[in-house]
Amino acid sequence: MFCEVDGLQIHYIEAGEAHTEEPLLLLLHGWGSKAELFDGVIRFASARYHCIAPDMPGFGESAEPREPMNVDDYADFVLHFMSVVAPGIREVILLGHSMGGRIIIKLCSRETIPFAVPRIILTDSAGIRPVQTGKQSARTKRYRRMKKLLTRTGIARLFPSTIDALQKKYGSADYAAASPLMRQTLVRVVNEDLTPYMPQVKQPALLIWGDADTATPLSDGQQMEQLMPEAGLAVIQGAGHYCFLEQPVWYNRILGSFLGIPS
Repeated sequence: MFCEVDGLQIHYIEAGEAHTEEPLLLLLHGWGSKAELFDGVIRFASARYHCIAPDMPGFGESAEPREPMNVDDYADFVLHFMSVVAPGIREVILLGHSMGGRIIIKLCSRETIPFAVPRIILTDSAGIRPVQTGKQSARTKRYRRMKKLLTRTGIARLFPSTIDALQKKYGSADYAAASPLMRQTLVRVVNEDLTPYMPQVKQPALLIWGDADTATPLSDGQQMEQLMPEAGLAVIQGAGHYCFLEQPVWYNRILGSFLGIPS
């Protein structure tokens, strides 16, 4: 399905019947992903909940934003999207994977939003700035030296593509795969440390983590559990960053217990 939000064509998935006595379940995907990856979770959860999952701007089948976005911009997008697809909704349970978790943390730390959030689920969530290893730190320093050299000598001005090539070489796979505009968005998103906002997340929060996650390691989930007043951490053994895809049975059992969804 498609709708228009802030002048952008937005693709989304919707399943399950709307019940006045039940909150809506909104699922937010991670960086480089799309709503379709939640298909298994949606099939399971829609037995009880009305589920909606958008492709956020710049991902899946949704249009790219006109300007680079940061986490707050994506949080604003979620509110505008909900006003279009579920106007007047009173309660929304939020489930986010990776970057989707960032957005949820920002939303729940705000003083007011248009609907109540009775509980949240963060899956292998981003939001804690990683500590660079020695190898990563050396790589970053090499990049900065090369960029400075290209800028100081005027090569970057004469041949702008050299900076882009340098960023591709030293940047992450996500950076290399993104469009120029989304690269600017990625930098704005990943460089923000959300730990100061986590104590303000007062909702009961289920943190589901794969113990083999290397993108957002289990230590991130353990730190979030300590910082969020009502958080509890469930660990899925042998699962990586996409634990809901790698271990769907265990993931849905944990989710079902938290949300009262029959197995």
